[in-house]
Amino acid sequence: MPFKILTLNNIALAGLRRFPRERYEVASDITRPDGVLLRSHNMHGMEIPASVQAVARAGAGVNNIPVDTLSERGVPVFNTPGANANAVKELVLAGLFLAARNLIPAADYVRKLDGTDAELSKAVEAGKKQFVGFELPTRTLGVVGLGAIGVEVANAALGLDMQVIGYDPKITVQRAWQMSRGVEKAVNLDDLFTRADVVTVHTPLNDDTRSLINRDRLKLLPRNSVLLNFAREGVVDVDAVIEALDAGQLSHYVTDFPTTRLKEHPKAICLPHLGASTREAEENCAVMAAESLKEYLEQGNIRNSVNFPEAVLPRDRPDRLAIPHLNVPNMVAQILSSVATENINVSDMLNVSRGGLSYTVVDLDGPASEETLQRIRDVKGILSVRVVPVIES
Repeated sequence: MPFKILTLNNIALAGLRRFPRERYEVASDITRPDGVLLRSHNMHGMEIPASVQAVARAGAGVNNIPVDTLSERGVPVFNTPGANANAVKELVLAGLFLAARNLIPAADYVRKLDGTDAELSKAVEAGKKQFVGFELPTRTLGVVGLGAIGVEVANAALGLDMQVIGYDPKITVQRAWQMSRGVEKAVNLDDLFTRADVVTVHTPLNDDTRSLINRDRLKLLPRNSVLLNFAREGVVDVDAVIEALDAGQLSHYVTDFPTTRLKEHPKAICLPHLGASTREAEENCAVMAAESLKEYLEQGNIRNSVNFPEAVLPRDRPDRLAIPHLNVPNMVAQILSSVATENINVSDMLNVSRGGLSYTVVDLDGPASEETLQRIRDVKGILSVRVVPVIES
């Protein structure tokens, strides 16, 4: 039986090609899918079939996916951190230049001029003084969030001779290695806002980051500062931003998330969510999401999950069980006891945890019977039990 993949958006062909036709059925109208592959489709309120074993998003944010509900069912949710980092970095830099040199109002000014070339030239010379900007080496960039995108932005800004300070209390060892030593560490967010002329935010949207950029923090900025938001709309308090623009605390707000009030504001530059809108980024995200989904379905390994821990166990036996469960005492012992009842040897095992969830992979020297599988399912705290199929090469 082939794996069935339900697509909820158009997915780049480069990603779909990762699913061999002899092992996968991929379509937008599958009724009992094993996996779901999507980009921006809103899954909240959607009836997710009980057959779904994993969900993969070709993108970083997962606000459109009911992660908590899927976690309760033992379903890992995958995303693609870093796959669109270069695309977003380039857009952030473009936004920075737009603000620094007042390019949008300057272009609008020229577009509205009438007359001969000579009259146009005279008007251009007379009007250009109203669009005087600033040069980047005279400014300090504050980077809030040092994940894949934030680190690339910070490093690129150093290359433009800006002073760069960054803040991320949860920076990973991998990102720390990737970040230039020239990026200075801020003590906290207030410290960053006090010292930065330009702030760019690169955090996910969750309970800790909602309205992270608020009225109090904006007041800490020097007058005529610039704020860039290519992360998530809710990370920034839009009402506070408009007040700061009106008061001159901010000279520009550049964002990928327009609102009715923002798009009419003369100091706001609103773009139509272009962060990952390059052919390269769409392909990178599609490939990464497809590979994570494929490896989980075929091998039971977990990479790039937002709700379950990283779990990679090399496979040298055909009989493998994949068991997501609650992170509570005695779970592994009960799983092994259930297997031992059938007198099957465990050849290898991996157990990892993340928060309240754990994931156990068990390789056996022989196939487990349905009775053994049911004994494991009956253990309190077990979310699901899956026999990982043997894939013929």
